[in-house]
Amino acid sequence: MLVIAIVMNKTVIMEAGLLPNLPGKVDSLDESTKQEYAILLFSLSSISRIKYPLKSSQMITFVLNILDSNAKIETILLCLGTLHNLSLVLENAGDLVCSNVLNILLRFSTSEASEKALATLGNLAVTLMGRKALENQPMVPENFIEILSKEDNPKCQESASYILLILAHQSSVQREKMGKAKIVPVLLEVALFGSPLAQKRALKLLQWFKDERQVKMGIMNSPTNDGQAKEGKKLMTNIVKQSLYKNMERITSRANGSSGSSSFKELVVSSSSKSLPY
Repeated sequence: MLVIAIVMNKTVIMEAGLLPNLPGKVDSLDESTKQEYAILLFSLSSISRIKYPLKSSQMITFVLNILDSNAKIETILLCLGTLHNLSLVLENAGDLVCSNVLNILLRFSTSEASEKALATLGNLAVTLMGRKALENQPMVPENFIEILSKEDNPKCQESASYILLILAHQSSVQREKMGKAKIVPVLLEVALFGSPLAQKRALKLLQWFKDERQVKMGIMNSPTNDGQAKEGKKLMTNIVKQSLYKNMERITSRANGSSGSSSFKELVVSSSSKSLPY
């Protein structure tokens, strides 16, 4: 009964016309007032999950204005939480994408508010409109590859790998862009050191790159293209070797300090020519 009462209170607030009466400008608001509005909108945005006919565009505009102001991290997290709540409902994807939300989410995806920003981007990426809009962003896929390369936040690695999976799925254009952005060595590191979920996603992406390379190598394996095929295989071997050496050095450094890295160099040289299960 308490839950029902809370939901009813929120709907009453919405029906009373809160959204149209939100301040047009937030620059004149002090931080305390911004945070109060952020708390209220975060709470109200949760009713979108029960299919309440929420006019999300008005809420989105106000939230984005707060995010574009010099708000504190607590207020920023509340605003990103509101956008995340709205993104959980597919019908809100159009309003979110048509606003400037992708640029702002990408900006916060490499900040201390990255987890919520990436989670919202993931929700939008599964929609056709959201995926197309992401593909056209100049920061994509480099932004997500950069996040993937950082080990300090496994949750962010998992979200970034999820978005990259969506973008790469059945899109040779996106895979080519990722390849040019040097994603393969990063994926190899995640496959070795990431969380179980990030490892699984990295291996899936690596499998796609491997399959695509094999198709290209098959086309190139005519007598006139043997040299190019060998060069391609040599390049991939070098990438694997460099990544393995780097990661083994890291393991050695963590365990025994940097003194033992030379012994691993010999191991990498002797084993890197073997086929990997990617």
